[in-house]
Amino acid sequence: MAKRSQYTESSVITVDPLTHIRMRSGMYIGRLGDGSHPDDGIYVLVKEVIDNSVDEFIMKQGDRIEIRLEGERVAVRDFGRGIPLGKVIDCVSQINTGAKYNDDVFQFSVGLNGVGLKAVNALSSHFLVRSVREGKFMEALFSQGKLLKKNEGKSSELNGTYVEFNPDIEVFKAYHFEKEWILRRLWYYAYLNAGLTLDFNGEEIRSENGLLDLINNEVQEDRLYEPLHYRSKKLEFSFLHTGSYGENYFAFVNGQYTADGGTHLSAFREGLLKGVNDFAKKNFQGVDVREGIVAAVLVKLKDPIFESQTKNKLGNVDIRGPIVQEVREAVSDLLYKYPEVAKALIERIAFNERLRRELASVKKEAKEKQKRIAFKIPKLRDCRYHFGDGSKAADETMIFITEGLSASASLVASRDPMTQAVFSLRGKPLNVYGMKRDQLYKNEEMYHVMSALNIEDDVENLRYNKVILATDADVDGMHIRNLLITFFLTYFESLVLNGHLYLLETPLFKVRNKEKTFYCFDEKERDQSLAKLKGAGIETTRFKGLGEISPGEIKQFISDKIRLLPVTVTHFSDIKTSLAFYMGKNTPERRRFIMENLEADL
Repeated sequence: MAKRSQYTESSVITVDPLTHIRMRSGMYIGRLGDGSHPDDGIYVLVKEVIDNSVDEFIMKQGDRIEIRLEGERVAVRDFGRGIPLGKVIDCVSQINTGAKYNDDVFQFSVGLNGVGLKAVNALSSHFLVRSVREGKFMEALFSQGKLLKKNEGKSSELNGTYVEFNPDIEVFKAYHFEKEWILRRLWYYAYLNAGLTLDFNGEEIRSENGLLDLINNEVQEDRLYEPLHYRSKKLEFSFLHTGSYGENYFAFVNGQYTADGGTHLSAFREGLLKGVNDFAKKNFQGVDVREGIVAAVLVKLKDPIFESQTKNKLGNVDIRGPIVQEVREAVSDLLYKYPEVAKALIERIAFNERLRRELASVKKEAKEKQKRIAFKIPKLRDCRYHFGDGSKAADETMIFITEGLSASASLVASRDPMTQAVFSLRGKPLNVYGMKRDQLYKNEEMYHVMSALNIEDDVENLRYNKVILATDADVDGMHIRNLLITFFLTYFESLVLNGHLYLLETPLFKVRNKEKTFYCFDEKERDQSLAKLKGAGIETTRFKGLGEISPGEIKQFISDKIRLLPVTVTHFSDIKTSLAFYMGKNTPERRRFIMENLEADL
């Protein structure tokens, strides 16, 4: 019989705040990751440092920030007031210490909880901070949150704060910085702070027109009219309509991108609808007004309430009414001011309304057919919890979309039924590029995918946080993967833009002898494993598909060791161009591209 642990006074321990950050890092920076996803922890560390520098600009103290990335080291230098010299060490190592609690010193700040720089310090193997104020400096060097040495004296540098750090490999394990993700964050800072210059490794990033520049840069094609733009002291927004399906938003609070929206976004959507209806003297439905919209929204709050430390969703409920009213009046005024834009906008809404009514009968027929097939969605093995249901496990929910029954059988047998669902495709899905929306209801397979995800009426109803394409690592599997990505980018692009679509990486090889077994995800790992298992009796297996991997083996690749590759879009305007080239009817052009690149490789 196993010995039962004793629960006594000695079982209760107290740890200092910095140790707690290292032990429970997810509470402070969200996911750890390896740098392959823009929400991974190492980018949160970068953001926390830059946030403080941007706050100086907001308070009209310095209009330039220099960011340097060299290997695993990040350095940020601002030219603001500099941390008060006597408080430098406290501000980067003592929890709940900082000036953000003082409204006279900071307003509309993102980092209000006194944790940001402390978390960076605690989670870095090397952390250096230097503050310069009025000809004097104070410098402190830390490792894993522990002070190693400090130095102070006179300085001829300009006032400001310098921070450099290396994320600790003990916490983040293997990681790498993707410059693309950092660059995108820096552009967001520029759009939200017109007039601020950010220098990233010598490249200057600057915006003069705020969110108007964001919309113009993101949507360069397929625009039905020039974007409308409004800015006041606490609210800014810009929007336009495209010929695409769905609705896409860039929502911000102070300097924070809120990927999951929140009360400010829902208030904007409501205000937009009311403003359009006031102008048009109509009673349009919200879904018709928003279909095809691309919008950017910024609100500035003194006391933002976020649903987590990573600040992905705003929770302030008291701001809804004022935002709705201000957006309503601003939208109506803009439409009166720009009649040509108003005409194009109303035409798009009227088109959306007609299309919705035409689709109503098609939807009804599809749903009736669905009821005749089965009460439940065919080939869906659902899970207990769902995204948005308010449970603690909501963010962990995922659905694997597989090709065929053999692959899904292994996943169903090894999954966690609480948070992991499996949906099995029947062969290759339809290439929907260039097709109208009624194909969603006329094609049974596509309709079942949409129903399984619960995104027919609104992507906000998405049933799972992660939609994972689990196809075989062969030519057919890659083709199915491309067809599914085309499906989502054509009809539900906001699902992709909001970071919900992933590719599952599974091992290509198994290398083993009697003592050890290695699972390898590429040829390089296979060769390294072969080198480790020197001698006779080595067996190498090449997995052709998920169906060849046993449930016992697959379990380890869909649990805590799961490898997911996010499907990301660098620029909104790239979507149609890329789909047209790879999935359109331009076979000769694609063939020429393939042949030229093959020759280059040879």
